[in-house]
Amino acid sequence: MSTLPGRWTEPEKFEVYTRWSVYILFVFVPLAAAAIVSSVSQDHPRLALLYGIGSVIEAALGALVSSRAFTQAVGGRRMPLAWVIALATVGMAQTVLALQIPLSPDGRPERVWAVVLALGLILAATAPMLNTRAIAVGVLLVALAAGAAAAAGLPPERGPGEDYLHPLPAFISAAAMTAGIAFSTRVTAWMLKVVRELDRSRAVHARLAVAEERLRFSRDLHDVAGRALSAIAVKSELATELSRRGQDGAAEQMAEIRHLAQETLREVRGVVSGYRATDLAAELDGARSVLRSAGVETRVTGVETELPEPVQEALGWVVREGVTNVIRHARARTCTIDLEVDAGTARLTIGNDGVRGRPSTGGSGLLGIRERLAPLGGELTTTHEDDSFVLAAVVPVPAAAARGSATMERP
Repeated sequence: MSTLPGRWTEPEKFEVYTRWSVYILFVFVPLAAAAIVSSVSQDHPRLALLYGIGSVIEAALGALVSSRAFTQAVGGRRMPLAWVIALATVGMAQTVLALQIPLSPDGRPERVWAVVLALGLILAATAPMLNTRAIAVGVLLVALAAGAAAAAGLPPERGPGEDYLHPLPAFISAAAMTAGIAFSTRVTAWMLKVVRELDRSRAVHARLAVAEERLRFSRDLHDVAGRALSAIAVKSELATELSRRGQDGAAEQMAEIRHLAQETLREVRGVVSGYRATDLAAELDGARSVLRSAGVETRVTGVETELPEPVQEALGWVVREGVTNVIRHARARTCTIDLEVDAGTARLTIGNDGVRGRPSTGGSGLLGIRERLAPLGGELTTTHEDDSFVLAAVVPVPAAAARGSATMERP
């Protein structure tokens, strides 16, 4: 998706940051496992060691499965089933070890949280590719396992001062925690998919706009030149045949062919000149449409006035080049285009907040704009501060052309 070599687009950055915000959770799994078994490590060192090693293996498998699950959720390659089976196998082995942790008579929930950690990690890793119903079933199973772990091994009668964890609070706590993590992971995958689809839609929109303009130009060219060229071909054949037979009329046909060719050339030049000409109002409308299609919040303000045609054309080229640079070289969130006519001077400014690093101001595009403004006595300046970049063009306008102006603002 990246448009510039070595640089990430905003959707790519969003996906990377979002994915790693989930992957970082798996780093804390071994730490949580160590905290859970720390109270039984003295009496059951082997059990604590096995559960700790298993948590490291399960966390590594969980991060791998989560990465593949996100890829599958956003439309990428499907994850091999073997990875899910391996994660489930390690998780079940961890659950068996967790059930060996004795219940604490003072109500500490080490055994319950060990079971929740072992089973909940499986659900959290696979949640990006599961639907809502499957996640709900998984949450219910983890909560039931937590309640069963709290209920299993309870003595028939409690001794003085003994207060074991009740199964119902264990069930509710496990369900709430597991549901929160699993559904948030699923929503994260959904957001990544939406961002990717929006980025694809923006790229398709840009390609369709170019294709539509090409079709329009080809249609205009066909309408102008197609019929005339067909007539030229027919008359050429007729003139050739008349000349071959030595009959009169060949010279007249050649004269008509020359006239048709001249008319066609004139019309084609008109199409090309109309295609290349710039209209300031049309450029402002097009700039707002293109920037919004690119996800840039755009505000256009200006003055409705009868500017001279050379000034309009020059400022139209400024808008075209400035907006093109915003789309191609900036990562802007907002863009403002202001047109002011005051004291015989038209001033057009284009500002955006998406500049990263020091922008180049000596490119061929800006050089071409300066060359267009020079015959009118205008000048082009650039201003860069922090992440903002402002392109400003100033062109002198005869006083008579600026009369009767009315301020306008377009959101």
